[in-house]
Amino acid sequence: MDVSTCFCRNRRCDLYGRSGSQTRLVSYDWHAHAPRFRCLACGQLVSARAGTAYAGIRTDETTFRLGATALAEGLSIRATARLFTLDKDTVYHWLPALSQHCERLMSYFFRNLHLSECQLDELWTFVYKKEDQLDPVEQLLGIYGDAWVWIAFSPVCKLVPAWVVGKRSLQNARKLVFQLKSATDEHIPFFTSDELPHYADALLDAYGVWYTPPRRPGPGRPPSPRKIPPPELCYAVVVKERERGHVVKVTTRIVYGTTEQIEAALRSSSVSTVINTYGVERNNLTVRQHSRRIGRKVNAFSKDRDYLEHQLTLAFAYYHFVVPHRGLRQRLARAVPTKGPRASYKKWTAVTPAMAAGLTDHVWTMDELLSFRVPPKHLW
Repeated sequence: MDVSTCFCRNRRCDLYGRSGSQTRLVSYDWHAHAPRFRCLACGQLVSARAGTAYAGIRTDETTFRLGATALAEGLSIRATARLFTLDKDTVYHWLPALSQHCERLMSYFFRNLHLSECQLDELWTFVYKKEDQLDPVEQLLGIYGDAWVWIAFSPVCKLVPAWVVGKRSLQNARKLVFQLKSATDEHIPFFTSDELPHYADALLDAYGVWYTPPRRPGPGRPPSPRKIPPPELCYAVVVKERERGHVVKVTTRIVYGTTEQIEAALRSSSVSTVINTYGVERNNLTVRQHSRRIGRKVNAFSKDRDYLEHQLTLAFAYYHFVVPHRGLRQRLARAVPTKGPRASYKKWTAVTPAMAAGLTDHVWTMDELLSFRVPPKHLW
């Protein structure tokens, strides 16, 4: 664990949130198998685990790190507990803490992202019961049954800057698009999706500009202001026609923007030549592999929506910072010999989605992910 990023956590201290050479922390003692420091400015004691995923964990760091890796890879809570000879309740309490840490980490890094393209899609799963098995009370509560994982995906850097778990409703579509807008800069990406109509309404709500039509002569009430798409908003959909569960025809349709704008966006794209959603659909397979809870035809479905969100948050942080993406690897200028018994050479360098987006400069280890300390918001 890197202790150089520790900072005083006393909000009234003048050095609150300052790390590195700006802090005045000195070694004090050990507590709960971790060193503690004392701030010379205010006298506050600071644990080396404070602000990391290790805070409050009684299990040794190696076991906890390996268990968190297993959970991020999609292993269930019970299977992780059996693998490391732990009580399932211990692992059960790990997941919310890991989710909270990863959510803070991604909120810190996913700011002012410049995305040229963005593909929108949703994955189906269910919580506790399938929708047609719910009784009237459970249908009224709306916490069980079908659940959809709404995903915004950048096919260029393979980044998932926004995702939402919820019903297949306009409210969740709006939530996804507004979350995406808060993570990006002022540039509006070129959007593509399937033919679900909620996306068009959500994009208009998030990026639309208010417009009041001119009043016509004669009696009557003046027209009310309404939102219209800005000239730079480009959005196209992929329409798939199916027969007996098989896709027989694929067409495209432009919703916002002109044909010339869409063609210009495709010409400037480094990954797309036609209107498509291949990137987010391929990423859906990756998401299902890293979350056993949303696998098809398994009995490992989630019994609680909160824990489905916890596991997905951990899996997305692991996917972005720790796991190299094969589609992003870069060829080395010169092959590097390895230390194996045979004469083999390394020809590629590993790249993660966070590296492709310019957020990090190397592939993180799991310990770096768990021990990263997010500075206070006033220092962002």
